[in-house]
Amino acid sequence: MSELTLDPKTTAVVLIEYQNDFTTEGGVLHGAVSEVMDKTGMLDRTIAVVSAARAAGATIMHAPITFAQGYHEISAHPYGILKGVVDGNAFVKDSWGAAITDQLAPQPGDIVVEGKRGLDTFASTNLDFILRSKGITTIVLGGFLTNCCVESTMRTGYENGYRVITLTDCVAATSVAEHDNAITYDYPMFSLPVSSDQVITALT
Repeated sequence: MSELTLDPKTTAVVLIEYQNDFTTEGGVLHGAVSEVMDKTGMLDRTIAVVSAARAAGATIMHAPITFAQGYHEISAHPYGILKGVVDGNAFVKDSWGAAITDQLAPQPGDIVVEGKRGLDTFASTNLDFILRSKGITTIVLGGFLTNCCVESTMRTGYENGYRVITLTDCVAATSVAEHDNAITYDYPMFSLPVSSDQVITALT
């Protein structure tokens, strides 16, 4: 792959679900993702990307998922990944678990995307509206899960005509096999999969 180029003015780093329930010891789903987090060092690498992007003047966007107590926004009979969220009582609005991890807490000038209730960040939020309003054409994605919310957002971003960059060492899944499979087979179809170092170099 040729050297990555990024224009900070038209680039947004979209941080998907860096919330305590995933990122932090004691979080409902932390145990499920900790192996892959440790393998990639994704939290520290994400912090480094965000620091470089902020310094360069790129837009930083946070996309947490939250539900009202009782999960009334979604089906009364959830299945698949959302059943795991409901059964574990994860990502309840205003809870510690739903809070964005202190290490990536939104800073002045960052944008917190409102309304994420499902997997694809574009589906139930104002993400597309904000990106277009700001003239952003490149989105850089990191977060959870490699093969779920990050992948769903990547696919829609691709369909919507954005230049989609996925941070292969700033994502994590519930198993190494799922994580590796998504990056090996799915990411190259709908994005430019790159390392955090490549993005930091392009921004500095």
